Formats: sequence, structure tokens, C-alpha cells
Amino acid sequence: MNNLDYDKALHYMIWGQWDDLLVLMVRTKDNFLSKKIEVFLHACYYPVSEVDMLKSHESLLHYIDHAQDTADVELFI
Repeated sequence: MNNLDYDKALHYMIWGQWDDLLVLMVRTKDNFLSKKIEVFLHACYYPVSEVDMLKSHESLLHYIDHAQDTADVELFI
């Protein structure tokens, strides 16, 4: 996978650039990242509760962190 996608996703989340995050969701080849972004954006635009939004936010951050760690390990092998 493209490690740059994870950096972009993290940057867009930190700065609240939801439109760019949506474009990244469509363009990335990582289906899990795309789905996590979709769930997060849906929770932001159509909030049922703040807890659901925070869960999707934490889930996306956790996946980005995991994916970056995995990509870093592959570079050293």
C-alpha cells in the first residue's frame, strides 16, 4: 500500500479537511482505510451520538497507526 495515503489521512483528520479526506477515500487502494474513512465521515455528517463519532474517530486513528507501523516494518525487511 501507499504509505503516503496514511500520512494524508492523518493530516486531513487533524486539520478537519473533510473534502480532501473524501477524495482520499475514493482514490486509495486500501479498502480498509477507505471503509474507516467512510464510517468516520458518516458519523461526522450524520451524528447519532457523540460517542459514535468519537469511536469512529479513534478507530480510524488506530488503523492509520497500525498501517504505518506495518509499512515501516516491511521497509526494514
